[in-house]
Amino acid sequence: MIQRVFLQGRLLAAAATILILALAGYAIFHLTSEVRYEDVMSALGETSAASVALAIGFTALSFFALTFYDVGALIYLKRKLPYADVALTASAAYAVGNTAGFGPLSGGAIRYRAYSRLGLRPEEIAGVIAFVTLAFGLGLASVASLSLLMIAPEVAPLVGVSSPALRAIAVLILTALAALMVAGRDNRALQLGRFSLRIPDSRTASRQFLITVLDIAASASVLYVLLPDGVIGWPAFLAIYAVAVGLGVLSHVPAGLGVFEAVIVAALGQAADVDTVLGALVLYRLIYHVLPLLLAVIFVIGAELRSLYHKPVASSLRRVGARLTPLLLATLALILAAMLVFSSVTPTPDDNLAFLADYVPLPVIEGAHFLASLLGLVLVIIARGLARQLDSAWWAALVVAVVALLFSLLKAVALIEASLLAFFIVSLLATHRMFDRPANLSNERLTVPWLTAMLALCAFAVIVLLFVYRDVEYSNTLWWQFELSEEAPRGLRAVLGLTIFSGAAALWSLLRPAKGSFKASSAEEMEKAIAIVRAQDMSDANLVRMGDKSLMFSADGRAFIMYGRQARSWIALFDPVGPRDAWPDLIWRFIEEARSCGCRPVFYQVSPAGLSYYADAGLRAFRLGELATADLTTFELKGGKWATLRQTVSRAQRDGLQFSVVEPEDIPAIMDELVSVSDAWLAHHRAKEKGFSLGAFNKDYIVAQPVGILRLDGRIVAFANILVTDVCEEGTIDLMRFLPEAPKGSMDFLFVSLMEYLRGKGFKRFNLGMAPLAGLSERRSSPVWDKVGRTVFEHGERFYNFKGLKAFKSKFHPQWQPRYMAAGGGINPVLALMDATFLIGGGVKGIVKK
Repeated sequence: MIQRVFLQGRLLAAAATILILALAGYAIFHLTSEVRYEDVMSALGETSAASVALAIGFTALSFFALTFYDVGALIYLKRKLPYADVALTASAAYAVGNTAGFGPLSGGAIRYRAYSRLGLRPEEIAGVIAFVTLAFGLGLASVASLSLLMIAPEVAPLVGVSSPALRAIAVLILTALAALMVAGRDNRALQLGRFSLRIPDSRTASRQFLITVLDIAASASVLYVLLPDGVIGWPAFLAIYAVAVGLGVLSHVPAGLGVFEAVIVAALGQAADVDTVLGALVLYRLIYHVLPLLLAVIFVIGAELRSLYHKPVASSLRRVGARLTPLLLATLALILAAMLVFSSVTPTPDDNLAFLADYVPLPVIEGAHFLASLLGLVLVIIARGLARQLDSAWWAALVVAVVALLFSLLKAVALIEASLLAFFIVSLLATHRMFDRPANLSNERLTVPWLTAMLALCAFAVIVLLFVYRDVEYSNTLWWQFELSEEAPRGLRAVLGLTIFSGAAALWSLLRPAKGSFKASSAEEMEKAIAIVRAQDMSDANLVRMGDKSLMFSADGRAFIMYGRQARSWIALFDPVGPRDAWPDLIWRFIEEARSCGCRPVFYQVSPAGLSYYADAGLRAFRLGELATADLTTFELKGGKWATLRQTVSRAQRDGLQFSVVEPEDIPAIMDELVSVSDAWLAHHRAKEKGFSLGAFNKDYIVAQPVGILRLDGRIVAFANILVTDVCEEGTIDLMRFLPEAPKGSMDFLFVSLMEYLRGKGFKRFNLGMAPLAGLSERRSSPVWDKVGRTVFEHGERFYNFKGLKAFKSKFHPQWQPRYMAAGGGINPVLALMDATFLIGGGVKGIVKK
């Protein structure tokens, strides 16, 4: 039910995005009522080379400033990385984010993939993303407000708001920002209910403000130098530009397409010819959005080609570039898709048509025009596969690009279009080895963000069509006109094809039945998995012996993933079990299988060792807590720090408690006593058996490995099953059950005795298990996930003994290692954590009953 509500919310948000785009398109259509397409193209052609060169220079300056958002974030987090790596990551993030501007292809996705390879922890990456987002937002508001204070009289006539009102708005914004800075000065925490927000110190805030001013000033200058001279003063334009960028961001339309243009046209339409403004906006999009993306692709591909010819490339740059290339090419595919779609609804130059008339039959021209538009939408679908490094997506992109290149020449002799497609083809060929993940592209389900992007593209194509052919009166006969000089009918047919194709793709993706199946593990698979576990040093992997999880093996059978299903989540427990070199392919196969069944892939309680693999697969890591591990090679109850535990053990021995270990073959003889202890423990705690990440009292599970027991006067009062592997590296326990009348401190004594027993057997460490929500970041830059989790840890004792569990494990002075959940972005981690909780607790009733 909850998940259905979230899905409905996402669909409503997507519908709102399309509605905003439609309203922006209507505004542009209305504001340009006196403008003709030919005038815009003429104004575009009259732009001087000097203006274009200046725009390119300001673009370079803007992107140089943008890199210092990430540099500032890393300084704030007290992490240091090579500037070259940070600059490449930041530039690629902004090139992708500015151009695509939606979740799967965003600056956050770029940063997560790159910085995870450079050693940043997930919470640190989240801190970088939060820092740059907040810095840009506050800086943008500050710049726009300060600009309005100075030039409100100049802006007021342009936007239809009085000068005093504009200044009042600016003062309110600046006052709010100043109050925020004062409240958080000197790194003091600003309390917001149970949450606290730490504002950067004045030095950091001042530095970021200057960076934002440089960035916005440079990016605004890109568009300003493309406008005719004397249209508006630069300070006034800076204010308008800042407002337009802000509204474009708030609209959630990919790249602010249409919304940004509507604000600029509305502000400048009375002071300049609208056709020249539109021409400048087209050039601005090409120079500031498309050009940096092309340069980023050239850079990473150049590094790849140099490595093929055994020429040295800085290892970190090449490593980062390899992680970014798929996302960059996916974004480029979206740009080319938009190019193919928009070219299908715009007229072909007369000279090109005259040339085609001599060599190409009309049916071929008509067919190429119509099919090229559909290939644009196909590229949108393929782009998702490219972002996920699918081999089938690579082949599909290559074929579509080659065919589209041919069609671009046949329909309009579009040399620039053909050149960009040729560049895309070369890029694909140069990076073929990066797309090595086997998956059937037809099994790919388009998520809501991708469907939104596709529908937004079609909506904007309709807007462009209506603008270009606004003087053509509609009639039914237009649909059947097939003449070389009749461009409007070709555009109408292309839009109809786009609408039908996009609607069909959306319905198929949303309504098609899921493929694949979720199956229980067989006896043969269990034997195979247990053999793998015995050869590893991960004692927790013995939970596979419960038999309540499905198994997925690597192609060579050396590793496996154990997983369960709850609602729409496939939840893998721990990292893959087996050699590290088998992890990447197995992780990817699990993700593909889950998605083919219409489910979200989730990895629960994973270690830092696998985070880069999950990042490469497009998942993000969210901290769950910390795993406690005691070093058995140095363990002994000597010294002051062990005094309390030493006294507890001595008291237990005086009380008559006796510890022993029962081997598997002798466990059946004491099974009835173990059952009695377990039942009494469950009744006393009014609990039911758990599952998945916790073992339940199952006789077959209990007799699989040794059991440590405590006796009092010959009677078993407590026990714990011991999980070990043949490599004798790590040991742990799962079930811990004791009678209500067992002496106080029995569990402490049992743990100490087990640790001494394992140390005597040559084991090197003892796994004390995970403390949920422990170790979540308390830093001022902590992500929201950590802040919420920390609040639950501090105030959630009535629901779960978070602090008590952490305190118990801390008695043994362990080393704490973070454990994460890897899942998709957006609302997915929240839903995944809910599903994991239900899976462990046996549903809602299990959670309520503890």
